[in-house]
Amino acid sequence: MRCKDKSAVTNWSDQGVIHTSNSPHCRLHSVPIRVVQIDQGFWGPRMAANKERGIPRLLELLEEHGVVDNFRRLSGRKKVKRRGALFTDSDLYKWMEGAAFVLQSQGDPELRKTLEGIIDDVLAAQGEDGYLNTYFVDERAGERFQRLETDHEFYCCGHLIQAAVAYYRATGQTKFLDGARRFADYLITVFGPDKRQGKSGHPELEMAMVELYRTTGDRRYLDFAGFLLDQLGFTSLLGMEGHAVRAAYACCGAADYYAEIGDNSFGQTLERLWEDMVEGKIYITGGIGARHAGEAFGEPYELPNFRAYAETCAAIANIMWNWRMLLVTGEARFADLMERTLYNGFLAGVSLDGTRYFYVNPLASSFGVNVRAGDTGRQEWYGTTCCPTNVVRMFASLPGYFYSTSAEGIWIHLYDNSRLDWHLEGGQDV
Repeated sequence: MRCKDKSAVTNWSDQGVIHTSNSPHCRLHSVPIRVVQIDQGFWGPRMAANKERGIPRLLELLEEHGVVDNFRRLSGRKKVKRRGALFTDSDLYKWMEGAAFVLQSQGDPELRKTLEGIIDDVLAAQGEDGYLNTYFVDERAGERFQRLETDHEFYCCGHLIQAAVAYYRATGQTKFLDGARRFADYLITVFGPDKRQGKSGHPELEMAMVELYRTTGDRRYLDFAGFLLDQLGFTSLLGMEGHAVRAAYACCGAADYYAEIGDNSFGQTLERLWEDMVEGKIYITGGIGARHAGEAFGEPYELPNFRAYAETCAAIANIMWNWRMLLVTGEARFADLMERTLYNGFLAGVSLDGTRYFYVNPLASSFGVNVRAGDTGRQEWYGTTCCPTNVVRMFASLPGYFYSTSAEGIWIHLYDNSRLDWHLEGGQDV
């Protein structure tokens, strides 16, 4: 693995969900998932259901709907037609990231074998130039990067990178990470301040590029994240608007970038957007995105109960954003909102057995029916599978959100029957 600045890289097994140990503008530093054990209590059974039933069943469904075969067809391992929407690659990557988080918590030889087989299928589909997307190939190859605001190419690449980083932190193996870097390197040759411009329609790659920088020490990835955020015009934003997941993911990427560079224009924008959200655009559950049209934020205090959208992915994005703000500032208001959203806006989106999901989460229903979406209950599968795959990776990563460290000691953010086996920043074991 190539590293430009080895001093910026910590041992792979000591890196958390996001790795902030060397982030100069973070007050708190994440701890590895592996050093936190969640015992029997509130979260333990739910995490067990996710590992034992949710993750295996979701992989079965990804196979049944051709998502994995989309990669195998490109390498010639299967002769099938491509199936699914243009963004389905990201669904498999999120599943892979969730599986890798499980491996960070505990050894599971069977799951590791399964994951490594899928990694081989994914990498076998990668082009010689590093490009990897199962939709923009063959007759669609000429459409690459033509519609960045709608076609999710950057979004899929971001989830690929995050899955590869999570697997590296689980095993220390670099094969998957090297493949993800090849795609990242290819993007850097095409896009940049002095190259092609391009605004992503679905932010995600921004935080992935920062995490790739944190993992490898290669400054180019951090600079590319800054380029992407500039293309979004992030520091000029005045309030949370538009697609809720996309808006919150942009804030996640900006918080990651701010943690590394400390540019006050980003810090001030993040504060402005957070206050705009919490003062009038968030449900009591922590859910965000009131409108079905565009899965979007509404006007201030436009928070209908029956017609609430409150997508499960948006709740997860809200948790991720507040986690980053907490690490940057050490302020309890971010931990409080993260906790409220985790127990309410997120947890409502999955059944107790870990195999059925809500895409939208209205705060009221008629006779148990979601009257807007027409659902009679949680579903195993959706044509757009972002929420189920996001749920399994959130559950699997949860131990990494319980604790952090600073020069002052150990910080506890979530409460349950848990154990931490780690050390103070001065080296003393705890």
